[in-house]
Amino acid sequence: MPLTIISQTQLRQLLLSLNRDEVVELQQNLSEALREYSTGSQEQGCSATYQPRRTAITRSNGCTTIFMPATTGTTLGIKMISLQDGAGPGCVIEREGLDQAKSGSVSSRSHRGSVRDSVASLSSDTSELSLGSSVDDDGSIDTSATTTTTTTTTSSTKEDSIADVVLPSGCVNQKRVVDSPSATLGAWPGAGARDTTPRGSITLLDAESLPFGLINAYELTAFRTALASLMLFNKRKKVKTLLVFGAGTQAYWHIRLALILRGDEIRRVYIVNRSFERAAELLRDIYLPENTAWRRDVKFSAVSTDFGEYSRILKAQVRKADAIFCCTPSTNPLFPADHLTSREGRQKGRYICAVGSYKSTMAEIHPDILRDEVTVTPPHRHFHKHTKRSGVVVVDSLDASLREAGEITQAEIKPHQVVELGELMMVRHATQNAGEGAHLDDTKSLREWIERGNLIYKSVGLGLMDLVTGGDLVRLARARGVGTTVEDF
Repeated sequence: MPLTIISQTQLRQLLLSLNRDEVVELQQNLSEALREYSTGSQEQGCSATYQPRRTAITRSNGCTTIFMPATTGTTLGIKMISLQDGAGPGCVIEREGLDQAKSGSVSSRSHRGSVRDSVASLSSDTSELSLGSSVDDDGSIDTSATTTTTTTTTSSTKEDSIADVVLPSGCVNQKRVVDSPSATLGAWPGAGARDTTPRGSITLLDAESLPFGLINAYELTAFRTALASLMLFNKRKKVKTLLVFGAGTQAYWHIRLALILRGDEIRRVYIVNRSFERAAELLRDIYLPENTAWRRDVKFSAVSTDFGEYSRILKAQVRKADAIFCCTPSTNPLFPADHLTSREGRQKGRYICAVGSYKSTMAEIHPDILRDEVTVTPPHRHFHKHTKRSGVVVVDSLDASLREAGEITQAEIKPHQVVELGELMMVRHATQNAGEGAHLDDTKSLREWIERGNLIYKSVGLGLMDLVTGGDLVRLARARGVGTTVEDF
C-alpha cells in the first residue's frame, strides 16, 4: 500500500490550487458525512454511534494535545493536534452524555427524541419569521424615514455609516497596507499576535488498517472547518457584507472559501483583530496579485482594538453584516450582546458562525445572544418589524458542544434547543428525494429560517471532518503529483 505524505507547505500549495468545482465537491462529500453522522445507523460508518471517543492530555508545560479518532466504516484515522494554552496538567476522556447534576438533562441521542421530532419542533418555532419592510432588497436597514422626519438622527444610523467613511478598502485603522505595507508594521503593540492555529498531523488508514496518508494538520484544520461553516452560508439569500473576527489561518480560509463560493454576491469584507500587525499581514496576503481571481473587486478593510473609533465602528459593522465569522480563541465575547438583541439589532436576520473558541471557559459570542435566540415567545402584534427567534442553535456535534462550547454551556442551552448541522443536511436530502410533496410543506418555514432568519452556528470540530476531507485531499494530491509517496510502506 503506497503512503502519501503531505507537508504543511505542500498542503497549502494544494489547497491554494483548488478551483470552485473542486471546493464544491469537497464540501458535498463532507456534507454527506455529517448527514450520516447525525442521522445514520451504526451500519453507516459515519454515524455518531460508530465514532471512537476522543482524549485530551495537558502536559506540565501547559501544552494541550487532543487525540481525535474517527471512522467512515471503510477508512480509519486519528488526528493529533497541540496548542499551548497554559492549562494545568491532566487527562480528559470524552464521556457519553453529560453530568446530570450540572446540566439537569441527558444529552445522549437516545434521550433526545427522533430527528423528525427535532425538525418538526424547529419548523413550528420558525413558522412566523418576519422579514418586513424595514429590510430592503440588499439586506441593509432602511433608516430614511427617521432621517427625514426628525431633526435628530439616531446613533445607530450614524454608526451604520461610519465604517464606510473611515475605513477605505485595503486599510487597517485608516492606514493603507496594500501599496506600502512595511510602513505600517509595528505601529501598534502586537497584542494577540501569536498564532493560535493548532499544530499536529492526521494519519489515514484504509479498510485493512494499512496507512495511506499522513498530512500536516496545520492548514487542514482551518480548511475543513471553513468547508463546514459555509454549508449554511451557501443557503443564505443575502451575503453582501461579511464581518470576520480574527486574522489567522481560520479567518483566511473562511474569507477565501466564502469568496470562491459566492464572491459575485459579496461586496464588502470587514476584518476585526486585536493585533494591528496581524490584520495588516492578512490584508497583504489577500491583495497578492495571484489572489485577484477569487478576490475580485470586493472591498476589504480592517480595524484593530487600538483604534480610537473602535467601539462605534464595531457596532456599525455588526449591524451592517449579513454574515459574521468569529475565528478567535477568545475568552470574552467579541462584541456586546445588545448589538444584536436590541430592536435595531433584530431588524434583519444574520448568519453568525463561531469556530474559534474550543473550551467551556471561552466564548466569542455573548451568551445573552444565544439565550435571546432560544427564548421563543407566543406571537403578538407589534409595530416594529424584526426577525423572529428560531428557538435553536446549530452545532456540528450535539454531545461535544454541550460539553465544550463556552457559548453553549455559559448560556445554559438545553439539548432540545440544539440542532446538528447534519440534521439540516438531512432535511435537504429528504426534500431532494421527495420532489414536490409533503416534505416541501413540512420544511417551508425551516428553509425560510435558513435562508433569511437569524442563524447561529457553533463548531467545536469533529475527527470525522478531518478523515473525510483528508482522504479527498490525498486523492487530489496523488493526481497532481503533490506530496511524497512511499510506494511500499
